[in-house]
Amino acid sequence: MRRTIQPEILDGLAPDHPDARHSRRDLRLTNALAGSHRWIARTLPPLLRPGERALELGAGTGELGARLAAAGVAIDGLDTCPQPAGWPSDRTWHRADLRAFDGYATYAAIVGNLIFHHFTAGELAALGEKIRRHARVIIACEPARVRRAQTLFRLIAPLFGANHVTRHDAHVSIAAGFRGDELPRALGLAAPAWEVRCSTTLLGLHRMIALRRA
Repeated sequence: MRRTIQPEILDGLAPDHPDARHSRRDLRLTNALAGSHRWIARTLPPLLRPGERALELGAGTGELGARLAAAGVAIDGLDTCPQPAGWPSDRTWHRADLRAFDGYATYAAIVGNLIFHHFTAGELAALGEKIRRHARVIIACEPARVRRAQTLFRLIAPLFGANHVTRHDAHVSIAAGFRGDELPRALGLAAPAWEVRCSTTLLGLHRMIALRRA
């Protein structure tokens, strides 16, 4: 599968649109089933040094950030959406486009869950230039670009009542996902400056851990 990027329906809906609310519910269930939040919550804390702050890109409804904050991670959120009601009161919510955000210098760790696949190769290169100047840790969970993931989601989507937005966007997201070392290469996380580990799960998640050397 060649990587292709198409508009996702959810991105064009108002946050309070019924279809958007239903699709966000579907995303919560999908994250729970695939284990992306659990993996990030297990992986990130041991990589942080005392006093380091983390930033979640595309923080969305805030569940992952709230989970990390409850575990003691100093994490802030960045999204174009308004701050969600359950966002921790002692953590910052930046409402901005991550491509134009100018506050990356204060964050040692960058977290992305199902966000990098939205962007073209050129946009990823520009974003990588921004975040790798200052970040020491970058971790990501993205769709794995494999046809079996599209087939699997098509089979399980009816079992949890996924709506038409979720079914469409999942197919599009997987087609825009990553394989092998595509994501770190797109972000410019090259050796010897960066140590990178990528893996793909049976349920179709592509995981990346990138650590700046020295």
